[in-house]
Amino acid sequence: MEVGKDGKIKLPKVAKVKNKMPAPVQITAEQLLREAKERELELGAPPPKQKISDEEELKAYRLRKRKAFEDNIRKNRTVMINWIKYAGWEESQKEIQRARSVYERALDVDHRNITLWLKYAEMEMRNRQVNHARNIWDRAITILPRANQFWYKYTYMEEMLGNIAGSRQVFERWMEWQPEEQAWHSYINFELRYKELDRARNIYERFVLVHPEVKNWIKYAKFEEKNSYISSARNVYERAVEFFGEENMNEVLIIAFAKFEENQKEHERARVIYKYALDHLPKDKCQEIYKQYTVHEKKFGDRAAIEDVIVSKRRFQYEEQVKSNPHNYDAWFDYLRLLENEGNVDQTRDLYERAIANVPPSQEKRHWRRYIYLWINYALFEELEAHDTDRTRQVYQACIEIIPHKKFTFAKIWLLYAHFEIRQKNLQMARKILGASIGKCPKDKLFRSYIDMEIQLREFDRCRILYEKFLEFNPENCTTWMKYAELETILGDVERTRAIYELAIGQPKLDMPEVLWKSYIDFEIEQEEYDRTRKLYRRLLERTQHVKVWASFAQFELCIDDPDAKERARDVYRDGHKAMKKAEEKEERLMLLEAWREYEHEHGTEESLAEVEKQMPKKVKKRKKVQTEDGSDAGWEEYFDYIFPDDEAAQPNLKLLAMAKMWKQKQLEQDSTTEEEEATPGPSNDS
Repeated sequence: MEVGKDGKIKLPKVAKVKNKMPAPVQITAEQLLREAKERELELGAPPPKQKISDEEELKAYRLRKRKAFEDNIRKNRTVMINWIKYAGWEESQKEIQRARSVYERALDVDHRNITLWLKYAEMEMRNRQVNHARNIWDRAITILPRANQFWYKYTYMEEMLGNIAGSRQVFERWMEWQPEEQAWHSYINFELRYKELDRARNIYERFVLVHPEVKNWIKYAKFEEKNSYISSARNVYERAVEFFGEENMNEVLIIAFAKFEENQKEHERARVIYKYALDHLPKDKCQEIYKQYTVHEKKFGDRAAIEDVIVSKRRFQYEEQVKSNPHNYDAWFDYLRLLENEGNVDQTRDLYERAIANVPPSQEKRHWRRYIYLWINYALFEELEAHDTDRTRQVYQACIEIIPHKKFTFAKIWLLYAHFEIRQKNLQMARKILGASIGKCPKDKLFRSYIDMEIQLREFDRCRILYEKFLEFNPENCTTWMKYAELETILGDVERTRAIYELAIGQPKLDMPEVLWKSYIDFEIEQEEYDRTRKLYRRLLERTQHVKVWASFAQFELCIDDPDAKERARDVYRDGHKAMKKAEEKEERLMLLEAWREYEHEHGTEESLAEVEKQMPKKVKKRKKVQTEDGSDAGWEEYFDYIFPDDEAAQPNLKLLAMAKMWKQKQLEQDSTTEEEEATPGPSNDS
């Protein structure tokens, strides 16, 4: 730091960095060290070359090298690389005997070192010491028979020397140890190189027994096929299929066998092989077989054969589906339809038995809805396709026994069973079936069907009994009452019909009372009992004041061929209007007035029409507060209300509304007058 004249300390100037951006090429410390090391290696001086000029120097050099090798070995005898380098150096000095000595010493240290044996034998072979090499190979394969390198090298050496018998002898010694597959293939290829097919066949025979795998049997068969021994190849395939049996059958073997027959133009044999496999192999292992079978049939089969393959494939798919989920009833239906189309009755029957054995696990009707159709289809199949009446009857009976009738039932089963017996002309049995169904599990559908059957048979007394039972079971059903009355009407018993209707309308609870009353009224109109009809209308109006009843009553009066009909209809409208007024039903009152007005338009006079018009209400928009479920205000809601002229309570409100309307009109007139005065220009000051 420097001190200025004024006593202030001057700081050194800092160089300003102009560009603070990172360099495009970044250099790391690791990269610097690596480059330094590379340069150091590049600059290393090569070792000096030593020239030996006389024998003394050579001896000294050899002594020095041997001493160095011996020192290294002495330091660590188990490092085989030192021994191998030592022996290699001795070999380079043409001291073969010394090299052998080094290898033998090394083998004393580690006789299981494969590399050591290989180097030792290769040295002998390089120096053309054949017998020494044989000796080493014999020792090696005796000590280490599982080291395949020794056998490969030994057989290759003998073959290169032209000693074929010796090489074969070595292979035979090797095969006694049952080596891996490649060794057998080497032996077979050795024999094939010298055209010894019989010897190769014998080796294959031993090979497939030592290594009984599918691929080896196929190789054996292809060897026979390649050499045009077709019968032998077929025999190999057949032996292979027999060897593996049905339990361990393999799809690869089957496909190879079938393709072999296909290549020999034996398409029937190939077809039989495919079918045999499909019948005996598990379904999950047949995918590829199906595929190849389909391809084969498309190439060489006719239309029927192709369809057979496709059906077999679909059958396999359905089998997988029903095995994975036995309660998948849709899959069972598809599978059964497939077999039915084939026309094999026994197979279809067996499949139906398998399907119906899968009873739904729970006793809930929704789980049984699909299942029950299996029984229905089974029964129809036995009746229509198999034409077995007794078996059909057994199917229906078994189905009825398996259904839990105390919880639910299926009316269609009872009805199908009864109709089946009718087709067999066994009417008594059909009645027993329907009677049992009504006794065990009465249902509307069962009653109606039973009654329809008896009506067709003209057994009307039975029908009456059934209707009585039906109404005891379900007295609320208006349709049943009407059907019963309709039956009696057809039979011409008017009093009985009227009594049925009276009983019906006297029931405390009905599902459709308005339909029942209408039916009763229509019945009396058909009988032209107009007084009874009026009384019925009055009785109905005591129970309900519905606008449609009044309108229907008025239409009834109008339709009667009577000079006073119009006046009576008008009286009905007046009575209805008074009743609606008392009930304070404004919308229904308006509907009745509109119907009355329409009636007066068509059949009335101007005075009667004016009478109705005076009673027509005014439509008024109103507002009311809306509250939510918790009681808080939710705003205002607009709605329309009807104000009738003769409503005394509404008169003050009407007057108030009229006065408000007049006031609003005056306000509008005043506002328009004011705007006109402002728009009129005043006199100019300049004038």
